[in-house]
Amino acid sequence: MENLCIIPCGKKKIWDIKPETTSAYAKDAYQGTLHKKCRLYAEKNNDAWVILSAKHGFLLPFDIVPENYDTGFHFPKKDIIQDTDLRYQWHIKNLHQAQSIVLLTGQKHENVMRRVIQDTERYHWVTPLKGCRGIGDMLHRLDEITPK
Repeated sequence: MENLCIIPCGKKKIWDIKPETTSAYAKDAYQGTLHKKCRLYAEKNNDAWVILSAKHGFLLPFDIVPENYDTGFHFPKKDIIQDTDLRYQWHIKNLHQAQSIVLLTGQKHENVMRRVIQDTERYHWVTPLKGCRGIGDMLHRLDEITPK
């Protein structure tokens, strides 16, 4: 895999739309606008993508999200996935095979990634949303940079 897009999960999930949903594939679980636009960017660029969740870690499209939750990287460390678990997932899910890491996230997620990836110099880091001031700015930038 050449490029791996890291996309945020987001607060809005399938359970907010269809409360009767039991578990869901990660690709179907997250319903927020930012998440959807990040995923569209990755797909239009033919890049692999993975969701970074503060509760579940790195989620591939067909990984199962068992239930609704509300956890972010701004929560206390005891309430979020540990760096050691993220490092394990990074390798076990073969994400380390990427050549470039495209961070379609805010600063909190970038901080997590740079803390978790111990050999950061191995990758080419791309941060197209760097400098955005909030979600509105991120959405606008994604509209500008996503291929039509």
